[in-house]
Amino acid sequence: MNRFLSRAILMASAVALSTVAARADDNLKLAVGQRGNWDTSVSEVGQRIGIFKKHGLTLEILYTQGGGETQQAVISGSVDIGIAGGIMGSLSAFSKGAPVRILSAETTGAADLYWYVKSDSPITELKDIGEKTIAYSTNGSSTHGIVTALVKQYQLKAKPTGTGSPSSTLTSVMSNQVDVGWSAPPFGLDQLDKKEIRIIASGNDASVFKGQTVRVNITNVQTLQSKKDALVRYMKAYRETVDAMYADDAALKIYADWLGIPIEKAKRTRDGFFPKASIDPDRIVGLDTIINDAVELKYTATPMTKEQLAELIQIPPR
Repeated sequence: MNRFLSRAILMASAVALSTVAARADDNLKLAVGQRGNWDTSVSEVGQRIGIFKKHGLTLEILYTQGGGETQQAVISGSVDIGIAGGIMGSLSAFSKGAPVRILSAETTGAADLYWYVKSDSPITELKDIGEKTIAYSTNGSSTHGIVTALVKQYQLKAKPTGTGSPSSTLTSVMSNQVDVGWSAPPFGLDQLDKKEIRIIASGNDASVFKGQTVRVNITNVQTLQSKKDALVRYMKAYRETVDAMYADDAALKIYADWLGIPIEKAKRTRDGFFPKASIDPDRIVGLDTIINDAVELKYTATPMTKEQLAELIQIPPR
């Protein structure tokens, strides 16, 4: 009997170990818009802390030039999850039949995004832009949506121009290729402190985005069907990482070390631009207004129905 029990225990242990090993082998490919932004760094920080490993996941992270590029990677199936896609871009793609689904909210509010000019520019506010160029990252991104909204709201004749990442945008502005650039902390803080550039607008100046969810994390239909358990565990680890990023300075130091910036700048980025509620993944804020704005800004032809939204938004419960 003892021999039988010992064998049974060994078999059970082997099954348990094989289950853990199988989970540890689960790999998710991510396309992340904008390397180094505080809100887009949740997966990177969580992986470096070991939170995703604890949930049996290994993340393969690819960084893109913006939400539009991220969205295309998801739609094509080359990645499993897209981080920080513009919500208007997601609504537009879904309305046209693309196999995109919203996995969670990513950022609510747009105070982190800002538009700037060189210090010697004659432009002091949005209405001064005239027919000059104003930057956004990529088509379908949150910055694209905000620039579209600003042009309409202020009746600007400006020329929206895709410039990619904050670093490439800064180069374009400083070399006079683009008149108004865009950025998000920690990028540009040094130039602001040195008075090399001046902020003329923030994302919250676009009234349709103020206080609303502007970026989302997305997946595609095939991944949702074939890797549902892994996506559920991903969201558990994502939520746990968000909590860790605001609990103390341990995660903050990992973020700072990864980017090679002083921890003071990392803290300024987090505390000055990203209250914890702004990266709450569980709530898409202002959805009714967003749906109407999508029609007004010509991202969708008609308002989405409740049935369509239920199909599009598939946030795993806590």
